[in-house]
Amino acid sequence: MNVKNDWTKATRWRLLIQWAFLGWCVFLGVQFALFVGYYQRGGQGAYYPRPPGVEGFLPIGALVSLKAWVTSGYFDPVHPAALVLFLTFLAMALLTRKSFCSWLCPVGTLEEGLWKLGRRVLGRNFRIWYWLDLLLRFCKYALLLFFAKLILLDMPTLALRGFLNAPYWKIADVKMLHFFTGMSTTSLLVIGALALLSLIYRNFWCRYLCPYGALLGVLSFFSPLKIRRAEATCSGCGACSRACPARIDVQHKRAVCSAECTGCLTCVDHCPEPATLAIGLWRRPLPGWGIALVVVGVFSGGVLLGMLSGHWQTSLSHADYLRLIPMAARFGH
Repeated sequence: MNVKNDWTKATRWRLLIQWAFLGWCVFLGVQFALFVGYYQRGGQGAYYPRPPGVEGFLPIGALVSLKAWVTSGYFDPVHPAALVLFLTFLAMALLTRKSFCSWLCPVGTLEEGLWKLGRRVLGRNFRIWYWLDLLLRFCKYALLLFFAKLILLDMPTLALRGFLNAPYWKIADVKMLHFFTGMSTTSLLVIGALALLSLIYRNFWCRYLCPYGALLGVLSFFSPLKIRRAEATCSGCGACSRACPARIDVQHKRAVCSAECTGCLTCVDHCPEPATLAIGLWRRPLPGWGIALVVVGVFSGGVLLGMLSGHWQTSLSHADYLRLIPMAARFGH
């Protein structure tokens, strides 16, 4: 079975979508850098429009915005796209499991590329001892609980509005850009270490440290989409379990309900028995192109709804950026 060249397989569609989305994120990053550069020059030279999509890289601020919206009805106008995208990714988890992680997330795409490169170079990927694997997996949930307690439980409404109206939040996207363009030695060493670990172990960051993935995994328990195995036609070959990047024992489950399942469908595409392993709504299987359509449709629908509702473009003006961006280095220290 040639998974790579068979367009009826979801893996082919997923690889196309995730790398195209990574390319789009790079394009947005370059455009945003040019936008920021214009204001760093005091409004001199060529002007480039600000792409609201960069706000997808502000998940912690989006969580603050979400609490403010739920508790007081205040929809942050400074970075509205951050909340729109955050809500869209939550909706994706509720409807299509952790599909954001394996179909769209640029970090997940790079992680997958790294462990596949590592497997090619080293001939295999390694496994952490079972007891240590369980312990390390708790880390991402501990980080999730930390942010949930800090923001959802401990942060009063007055503090929420104060954060959302602070100069730092207004240029949080600029600070994020500066993190990538002016990394410290410590940041480079940490990212290098994570990249090296991802070469050796499958999806090291995603599996052990990503609180965003932990949140989406919890919500995915409520998703109607699940990988289901037909016991009557299963040969027990174990190809599905060996192929699973999340190390789920698919071959011994009737339905995969694990929070680690990203809906990547690698297990489905590696099953040699026709109609034995499939993902679907309840018990109705979806073809590879069908799940791709659902994932892209939910994401596109969320973005379109944000645009049509007027919650996409920032309320900051040209004068605001002309004043704030040259001062960015003063905030957050």
